[in-house]
Amino acid sequence: MIFLEYPKCSTCKKAKKWLDENGIKYDERHIKDNNPTFDELFEWTENSGIPVRKLFNTSGVLYREMQLKDKLPTMTDEEMLKILSTDGMLVKRPLIIDKKIILVGFKENEWENKLLNK
Repeated sequence: MIFLEYPKCSTCKKAKKWLDENGIKYDERHIKDNNPTFDELFEWTENSGIPVRKLFNTSGVLYREMQLKDKLPTMTDEEMLKILSTDGMLVKRPLIIDKKIILVGFKENEWENKLLNK
């Protein structure tokens, strides 16, 4: 299981604490230093069925600077994946990647249902 995080992110810290408290093992990956590649993002969305748009960090500075809110509706999935793969700060975090399970953002109930009740 991969845990993609931005270490300064308070939500990522909460998620990491939750994983540790529940004894869930994971490999940490700094989302800015080791951005997901196009191929990884493609595979994750294909395997999970999660829409590509759900992977965008819509509250991020870079998202706003690039005016992606206005551009995404006319973009293909491939175009969105290419943009996401350019900078980890565009990707919503934290992310859990485990075979066919992908969790985007930290919602404790969702994480509990998907990770503890497998």
